[in-house]
Amino acid sequence: MADMDPGDPRIPAEAVAAAAGVSPERTSRGRVLAWGLWDWGSAAFNAVATTFVFTVYLTGKAFGDETTTSTALSWALAAAGIVVLLTAPIIGQRTDVSARRKLWLAINTGIVVLCLALMSLVRQDAAYLWFGLGLLAVGTIFYELAAVNYNAMLTQVSTPRSVGKVSGFGWGMGYIGGIVLLLIVYFGFIHPDVGLFGVTGADGMSVRVSMLIAALWFAISAIPVLFAVPENKPIGGGRDKVGFFASYRLLARDIARLWRESRHTVYFLLSSAIFRDGLTGVFTFGGVLAAGTFGFSAGEVIVFAIAANIVAGIATISSGALDDRFGAKPLIVVSLVGLIISGLCVFFFHAGGQTVFWIFGLILCLFVGPAQSASRTFLARLIPPGREGEVFGLYATTGRAAVFIAPLFFGIFVAIGGAQYWGILGIVLVLLVGLLLLLPVKASQPQLR
Repeated sequence: MADMDPGDPRIPAEAVAAAAGVSPERTSRGRVLAWGLWDWGSAAFNAVATTFVFTVYLTGKAFGDETTTSTALSWALAAAGIVVLLTAPIIGQRTDVSARRKLWLAINTGIVVLCLALMSLVRQDAAYLWFGLGLLAVGTIFYELAAVNYNAMLTQVSTPRSVGKVSGFGWGMGYIGGIVLLLIVYFGFIHPDVGLFGVTGADGMSVRVSMLIAALWFAISAIPVLFAVPENKPIGGGRDKVGFFASYRLLARDIARLWRESRHTVYFLLSSAIFRDGLTGVFTFGGVLAAGTFGFSAGEVIVFAIAANIVAGIATISSGALDDRFGAKPLIVVSLVGLIISGLCVFFFHAGGQTVFWIFGLILCLFVGPAQSASRTFLARLIPPGREGEVFGLYATTGRAAVFIAPLFFGIFVAIGGAQYWGILGIVLVLLVGLLLLLPVKASQPQLR
């Protein structure tokens, strides 16, 4: 098995899949559930740290005026994106060859958990702003690297016929996990004047303790996948271990081959780089806008977040069946159009206050999850066994690794308009460009070799 070339047509697909630790015949519910629990736990970083609690805390008045703190947040996330851009495909490629996918998922997740725990040290003082932003940036880097390995496991827990449902289940678990965790931190610490264990809002303690809870949540939720899903096994075909910097030469060779053999896959990677970063921007800056522009209190932001996660979770899980039946591209296109229209409504009708944000914000949430899940399955259907980490590494690099684009345009439009809500146009522009780049991509393509 060690000398198999996954591109050799003489080798049965089942044999190649078995060598890579993939089950092409049936889906194990236990493995799917264990895999989905990592997404469930990741809400600790996505919902609590980067969207509705910690970023809102850091952009509050205690750390400076909202324009300054929002701009600083955008620069910190942009810097994190550049680091991921340079490292994600190499990390994925090396875990394919070394068969250490689970090991590095555990290590990278552990670093994210540590960053969440250290956020509890960020006091409500402007002197702590860049310490908090630094933890957020480092956490973002290692979350993205962990996601490379996690996404690569999708083909280990699904079949070609169920990949859409399994991917949608994972994303949906993330949103549902976000609901449960936000309920815990809201009613346990943030909403009451005196929360559990006597915690109050003095010096930001309600938020700081919430970050400790988030760290524990992610740590516990990430454990099942490390036991239930087997480690990937390397497939040879001349892909030997090389040094870290030599991996970049190998990456350049692989990209050139990808361009020759499946050019529309490259087009998809580039288009998804843009629109997925816009999707990230919707949630990253959603809580910031709710508080800064629409006057939501910290508690009201979390209430909205709970409603948003309910809507997004139901929509994402439901969209999996549509993905398997109609294909990923139509689902992505419809979702992006819905996001662009809803975003423009938030911008133009912002004077309507919280009612406008509630209505169109929740409509936005209908489309974010399906677009994210379908983007992952579009690529998963193309990847041969044994190259999941490498290609999803490229996916991270060209997509979420371009995480600097949405924060950059958000900051630029805030500067142009002189008000925080102008950043909405920056996010909408990113989504529009991604949609226009996606339209020419062929939905039906030969599998990569």
